[in-house]
Amino acid sequence: MGADQLAVDPVEAAYRLLGATLSGRGVSATIVEVEAYGGIPDGPWPDAAAHSYRGVTERSAVMFGPPGRLYAYLSHGIHVCANVVCATDGTAAAVLLRAAAIDTGLDVAQLRRGPTVRPRALARGPGNLCAALGIRLADNGIDLFDADSPIRLTLNGVVDATAGPRVGVSQAADRAWRLWMPGRAEVSAYRRSPRAPAPGASD
Repeated sequence: MGADQLAVDPVEAAYRLLGATLSGRGVSATIVEVEAYGGIPDGPWPDAAAHSYRGVTERSAVMFGPPGRLYAYLSHGIHVCANVVCATDGTAAAVLLRAAAIDTGLDVAQLRRGPTVRPRALARGPGNLCAALGIRLADNGIDLFDADSPIRLTLNGVVDATAGPRVGVSQAADRAWRLWMPGRAEVSAYRRSPRAPAPGASD
């Protein structure tokens, strides 16, 4: 299965990415938590919480396709976060990789995160996931399905998933666009943004 499997709406892409294998720089991991993001106001999936909502910018350009590319950005100017671009070329949508379970290269991931971090927490949270797998801002735009890429993605079969609202967004805060594998200790805790409307008052 290749990038063509991600040429779908962002929520469907999120389901397909859950349980996928992310590998590179000495570590491989199973994706256990993701969040879907749409695009511009007059697009098929308007999403005020998405970086692409205001159109193409230097930062968000990768989100407009083609699918299967890595969209990497800095959160709060500190943490690298990784997204997988989906939908069709020219249409903005991506899926944030929120958490993963380390399968191989545990010692490498532990070295990157520090000796006091428990194995289940090594790639829990978007910034920690990138730190554990050595994903860098310079990786922005790479083809995750290219065998020569430093970070690669392998889609696996469908897994059980639970859906709920996205973490920390102040716009479109009630959408059940966050998916996770139930029962996995690596999944992060839900935290609603203090700037978001009261539950039920957002889309």
